[in-house]
Amino acid sequence: MRLPPAASTAVGIGVPALAAAASWSSLLLVVQGRVVPGWGVSAVLVVISLVLRSALTQAARRASSSSSRSSREAASWTRLGSSLLIVTAVLGTTWGTVDDLISGAKYHVLRPAGPEGCTAVVRETSFLVIGNGEAYAVGATGLALGESGSWVVDDGHRPVGAGTYELEWGRDGGLLRVSGTSTDPVLHGGLADLDCGW
Repeated sequence: MRLPPAASTAVGIGVPALAAAASWSSLLLVVQGRVVPGWGVSAVLVVISLVLRSALTQAARRASSSSSRSSREAASWTRLGSSLLIVTAVLGTTWGTVDDLISGAKYHVLRPAGPEGCTAVVRETSFLVIGNGEAYAVGATGLALGESGSWVVDDGHRPVGAGTYELEWGRDGGLLRVSGTSTDPVLHGGLADLDCGW
């Protein structure tokens, strides 16, 4: 079965574009209580892109004898665009992976969940003498498209991992308060409004 040229172009460009966007964004996915960072989502989409690209290339070769010159040119432009997007996604995936490894990133799914399954997810990192954290509000879809708040803590302290935080839910969303210690204070931030878009 052969896809129409417009559908083939949409698939050939669309999936790599999603992979590139996921690799360079603050996207998070939660699946059955486990966090998949944006670079992990991107890695899966890159594999799917490569499989689709191979299938579309084989289909195009079979049809090349009967296709016009303009459709062959369009197919080559689609392959070029797809290649550039895949390279962009691979670079973003590599950057995200290395960043998580170097900074020792830990992801925490906080309980309890809020109304309609809204969940707070925290990413904590530390590098040298500074600790960083970001909070995300994850809705029923399991996706968070950006962070809800962030903080910086002295001496590489990880307050959520240490349990020095408060999470409160109301009808309009949640509030995460992160507190350091007397020796490892929060230097910046520490409050995150959690809104899953109710």
